[in-house]
Amino acid sequence: MSKIFSLFTAFIILSATAMAQTVAGVVKDAEGKAVANATVTLHNAKDTTVVKLGVSDKEGGYKFQNVTNGAYIISASFIGFAAKYSPVINIAGDATAPTLVLEKAATELKGVTVVAKKPMIEVKADKTIVNVENSINAVGNDGLELLRKSPGVTIDKDDNISLSGKNGVQVYIDGKPSPLSGSDLSNFLKSMQSTQIEAIEIITNPSAKYEAAGNAGIINIRLKKNKSYGTNGTVNAGYNIGTYPKYNAGITLNNRNKRLNLFGSYNYNKSRNESYMNLYRVQLDTLFDQRAVMTFRNNSHNFKAGADYYINSKNTVGVMVNGNITDFTLYNDSRTDISYAPTKFADRLLLANNKTSSGRDNINGNVNYRFADTSGHELNVDADYSRYRLTSDQYQPNNTYDAATGNLLQSETYNMIAPTNIDIYSGKADYEQNFKKGRLGFGGKVSYVKSDNNFDRFIIDEADKTRDRNNNFLYKENINALYVNYNRQFKGFMIQAGLRMENTNITGASKGVSLIDGSNIQFDSTFERNYTNFFPSAAVTLNKNPMNQWSVSYSRRIDRPAYQDLNPFEFRLDKYTFQQGNTQLRPQYTNSFSLTNTFRYRLTTTLSYSHVSDVFSQIVDTADLTKAFITKKNLATQDIVSLNISLPFQYKFYSMFTNINTYYSKYKADFGEGRGVNLDVFAANLYMQNTFKVAKKTTLELSGFYTSPSIWQGTFKSKAMGGVDVGIQQTVLKSKGTLKATVTDVFHTMQWGGTSDFAGQYLKTTGGWESRQFRLNFTYRFGNAQVKAARQRKTATEDENKRVGSQGGGIGGN
Repeated sequence: MSKIFSLFTAFIILSATAMAQTVAGVVKDAEGKAVANATVTLHNAKDTTVVKLGVSDKEGGYKFQNVTNGAYIISASFIGFAAKYSPVINIAGDATAPTLVLEKAATELKGVTVVAKKPMIEVKADKTIVNVENSINAVGNDGLELLRKSPGVTIDKDDNISLSGKNGVQVYIDGKPSPLSGSDLSNFLKSMQSTQIEAIEIITNPSAKYEAAGNAGIINIRLKKNKSYGTNGTVNAGYNIGTYPKYNAGITLNNRNKRLNLFGSYNYNKSRNESYMNLYRVQLDTLFDQRAVMTFRNNSHNFKAGADYYINSKNTVGVMVNGNITDFTLYNDSRTDISYAPTKFADRLLLANNKTSSGRDNINGNVNYRFADTSGHELNVDADYSRYRLTSDQYQPNNTYDAATGNLLQSETYNMIAPTNIDIYSGKADYEQNFKKGRLGFGGKVSYVKSDNNFDRFIIDEADKTRDRNNNFLYKENINALYVNYNRQFKGFMIQAGLRMENTNITGASKGVSLIDGSNIQFDSTFERNYTNFFPSAAVTLNKNPMNQWSVSYSRRIDRPAYQDLNPFEFRLDKYTFQQGNTQLRPQYTNSFSLTNTFRYRLTTTLSYSHVSDVFSQIVDTADLTKAFITKKNLATQDIVSLNISLPFQYKFYSMFTNINTYYSKYKADFGEGRGVNLDVFAANLYMQNTFKVAKKTTLELSGFYTSPSIWQGTFKSKAMGGVDVGIQQTVLKSKGTLKATVTDVFHTMQWGGTSDFAGQYLKTTGGWESRQFRLNFTYRFGNAQVKAARQRKTATEDENKRVGSQGGGIGGN
C-alpha cells in the first residue's frame, strides 16, 4: 500500500512539474533604459493575490519559474516611479511577458510603497464589493442614495431596501447591523455621507459564520479607517445644491507604529431636502386625493475613535467607540380633497400641515482580542454594548373645510410624543484552524436586547392640552447561537459546509390607557415566544479549469419582525390613516439555491431560486368604512427566480462595469372574505459604470441605473424608475488633493409611482425628491503615506442591531 501511495505521489509531482512553466520579462523606464533592482510581483488574475516575488537584474530582466497554467498579472515598482501592471497573461507554456515601462511619480516620497488602485466594483463568489472611494459619482451622496445605485439593490417609496426582489435585507455598519429599521434606518443612512464610506459589500450567500437573519443577504457598509504608518489623515468638504443647499465636512486622523495604532474620525452634515407625494385613494364610495410636500432639515454628527495594541506577533487587543448624533425636523404640508366617488365632486378639504421634531442618538463600544499564529490557529473575541436614544415630538393639526364655501367644519389637533430607549449587549467568539487538509471554524454568540418605547397622545383645544392615550411597549429578546463551518480544496473542486443553531427567547408587553367617552380604559397586551432553529448552508465549487468555474450553493435563513412591528398600539398618521403593530407577526424563513458560473475571471452569471414562507408584507387594510389601516402581516408565500449577470471590462483609458439582474416573483395569500393577494411580476435591474481617463490627472465618469416595474411589500405594483449621473475628478496639489464634481439624475427621471388594490381599497401614488443635484467635494491628504494594512475586525453586535423598527419614527415619517 505504501508503494502504491509513493508511486501515486510521485505521479502527482511529475504531473505538476510538467505543467509548471517559466515566465520572463524586462523592466525599463520611459527612456528605454533598464531598471535594476525593481520589485516584480506575479499576481493571480482572479483576486490579485501574490503568487511569486522577484527582483530585476542589472539588465532589467526577471524570471519566474515553476509557474502553473492559469491567468496572471505582473506588476513592477521602484522608488520614485509609479507602479506598472501588465494586462492579464494566460500561461499555457513558457512565456515572455510584455515589457513593463515605469514612469516617474509626480512627487518622490521617501519610503513610499505604491499599491494598485482597487476597481470600482469587485465581483467575488459570495459577494459584490462597491469601492465607494473610487467612484466620482458617489461624491456628495448619502448612504441611502449609495445603496439605491448599487447593483441589484432597490429602494421603494417608503425607503424599504430589497435585493434581487427580496425584502429581507440585513444592513450592517462596519460588520454589525444598524439597530434600526423602517424610517429610523433610512434617516440614519441619510445622515451618513459618502466621504465616510470606504466600500459597500453585498453578500448574497453568507456562510454559517454569519447571522442567520436576512433572507436576501447582507449589505455591509464599511467605514473608512486609515491604514498608514506614522501620523497622517485627510480633510474633506462638500457642497450640494438641488432645491436647497446642503453642506458636509470631515476629518480623519491616524497615528500608527509597530505596537500601537490610534485612529479617529469626525463628519458633519447639514442639509435641507424636499420631497413630494401624491396619493389617490378610493375606499367604498369615498375618494381621497392627497398631495403632500415634505421638507426635511437634518444636522448630524458622526464620530469614530479607537486603538489597536499589538502585544506581539500573535496577540492583539483593541477598543473602539463610534456613534451618531442627529437632530432633524420634518415639515409635512398635506392637502386632501375628499369627494363622493360616483360624482368625483369634492365637498370637503382636509389640511394637515404637521411638524415632527426628532433625534437619533447612538453610541457603540467594542472591546476585541485576536490571536493568530503561523500554524493557522486564529481566535477572535468581541464584547459590545450599543445604546440608542430616539425621540419624536409631532404636532398634527387636522382641519376640515367645506370645499365650496371654505368654512371650517371640524378641527382636531394632536400632539404625539414618542421616546424610545434601546440597549444591546452582545459577546461572540470565532475560532479557526487547519483540519483534515481544510479549514475548520466554529464559534458562538450571546445577545440581549431591551427596547423601551413610550407613546403619549394629547388633544389640543385652544389653551387646553389633554392626554387621551398613553402606551408603553417593553420588548426583551435573547438570542443564543452556535455554529460550525468547514471548507476544503480538493483536486478540481472545493467544498464549504456549515450549520448554525439559534435559540430565540422574546417577551413583549404593551400597557396603556385610552380616554374613551370621558373614561380612562386600561389595556394590557403581553406575548411570549421561544423557539430554536437550525440553519444549514453548503457550497461546491468546480475550479479544475480556472478560466471557467462553476459553483452551486444552498442556505436557509430567517428574518425576525422589527421590534416596533410587534407593538399593538394604534398610531395616528392623520385623520383617516392609522398604523398598528401586530403581535401575531411571525418570523419569515427562506430556502435559497443558486448556480454560479465565472468565465475568464470576469463574466459572472448566477441563477438562483428562493422560497419564502410567512413573508412579511405591509398591508393597507380598511377600518371604520373610510379609514385606512396600515399593518404588517405574514403573506403565505413568495417564490422568486433570478438571473444575475455582471461583467467588468477595461481597455487602455476606458473601464466599464455592467450588472443586469432579472427575476420573476410571485406573492400569494388568502386572508378570507375576498381579502387575498395573488400577484406576480417579471422585473429587471440594470446598473452601469463607465470611467474615462482623459488626462494624467483627470478622470470622467458616466453611470446610471434602471429598475423596471416590480412589486413592493407584496401588494404594491410599482412603475419603472432610473437615472443617469455624470462626474469629473481632478488631482491637484501635487497629488495630495482631489476635486470631484458631479451632476446626479441629469434627466430627472428618478420618480416613483405605483398602484395597489386590496380589500376593496384602490391606491394610486406618485412621488419624487431632489434627485437632480450639483455636487462638489474636495479632499486633501496629509502626513506619512507608507501603507500598512490595518487590522480588520467584526464586532459582536450583529442581527439584533437591525430590527429596532420605526420607534416612533413612523409618526409623520410617512
